[in-house]
Amino acid sequence: MDLHDYARLLRRSWILMTACTLLGITAGATASVLVKPTYTAETQLFVAIQGSGSVSELQQGNTFSQARVQSYVKTVRTPVVLQPVIESLGLESSAADLAERVSATADLNTVLVNISVSDTSAVQAAATARAIAASLVRAVDTLEKPEAGGNSPVRLSVVTPAEAPTIPSSPNTKLNLFLGLLGGTVTGIVLALVRHLADTRIRGEMDVRALTAAPILGGISFDSHAAKSPLLTQAPHQSPRAESFRQIRTNLQFANVSGRAKSVLITSSVPGEGKSTTATNLAIALAQAGSTVCLVDADLRRPMVHEYLGLDRNAGLTTALVGASDINSLLQQWGEDRLFVLTSGQIPPNPSEMLGSEEMKSLLTDLEQAFDVVIVDAPPLLPVTDAAVLSQHVGGVVVVVGTQRTKGQELTKSLLSLDMVQARILGVVLNRLPIKGPDAYAQSYYSYTADAIEETPAPIAHGDEYSVNMANNGQSEVAPGVPKSYSAQLSKFRPRR
Repeated sequence: MDLHDYARLLRRSWILMTACTLLGITAGATASVLVKPTYTAETQLFVAIQGSGSVSELQQGNTFSQARVQSYVKTVRTPVVLQPVIESLGLESSAADLAERVSATADLNTVLVNISVSDTSAVQAAATARAIAASLVRAVDTLEKPEAGGNSPVRLSVVTPAEAPTIPSSPNTKLNLFLGLLGGTVTGIVLALVRHLADTRIRGEMDVRALTAAPILGGISFDSHAAKSPLLTQAPHQSPRAESFRQIRTNLQFANVSGRAKSVLITSSVPGEGKSTTATNLAIALAQAGSTVCLVDADLRRPMVHEYLGLDRNAGLTTALVGASDINSLLQQWGEDRLFVLTSGQIPPNPSEMLGSEEMKSLLTDLEQAFDVVIVDAPPLLPVTDAAVLSQHVGGVVVVVGTQRTKGQELTKSLLSLDMVQARILGVVLNRLPIKGPDAYAQSYYSYTADAIEETPAPIAHGDEYSVNMANNGQSEVAPGVPKSYSAQLSKFRPRR
């Protein structure tokens, strides 16, 4: 992962990190409120050597004092100093307990001893600090007194008396808030990384590019109205959804610049990624551009094209494959453009065998000769082998990837299955992309408000009603919507006996 990947990861998980940061700050503030305030009183003592005051004696005394100061610092927390304090103040704690609340330090290269005492009472902290300072003076005087008698050569003097503090030393609210902020932020980043490593779902364009070198033909943003109005003709002409399919149409033409792939298979890894709506809308977009398009519903397990277009599927692809009717009577024209639809027909018990048959191959070859483009909606790749089998009969394959749903290993497995049958992958279409954020598709469009678009979405066009006519020596009539020029080309289709 490079810097851009980390930045995209942070943008993906900003809600999680913000929540963790706020929780950290809340924890720091709660700790500051719940912890009982503690006050710290400080006092300072000066260590001097008693002498005549000559220069040499002062120098020797100063060196001696600095050497002895560290010993006095250690002595502060001993029972010799603390026990008299407990007795004089009437404290209920032991010398060991009091030592936990007392600290002593010495400044470097000085003869100053600093004593700090913490207590829940500011007055008690100051009184204890003063008592410890006085007790240390007496203890040092006793310890340093010569055995032969006389005065101690060392004298301690209080230079800074202890006073009752007005502000508690703890809790340190600012420090707690800072630590909460830091801890919450770090926790959020760690959780974001763990979530990224554990979640293998494809979220955007960069995730697909990391898995395959296949070109990305386009991206379709998530539209909450698409479930009720899935067709391109039901959206405003200049809406982002309509522009997305026009972009996919253009990029598909560039991907097929050699013109070898007149039939294009649309599939996905798993169900629910939007491959049927993509195939239907792509066929509509191609027809709107002036091409003569045939949309074949080859999903013989869960056909959906007839529902989107409002067509009858009782007779269709399976009807032609078993030779029960002429293809001319099965094609249904949809809309005002030159779009013809071959619905799935009755669902057979052996879809894979029918789609991989020579009849299916021959049918696709004939459709390629009669139409400019043939769009084939196939089942998903992973649950069944139908799409892999059918991909050998078409000029190219387009894989639809439903973001936030498909996992990376599923897409990889799907592409490997296509490679095994030597299918030609024209590209990938990203579906259900977020409108905003780091995973939004890079190609943006002009946005249009509802007030700016006054055109009404086109209603669903229904195909012409037809019935398979088995009379007149088995000859079937040409579907009413098929022009005579195409009828002539399709006249080669005859029921196979």
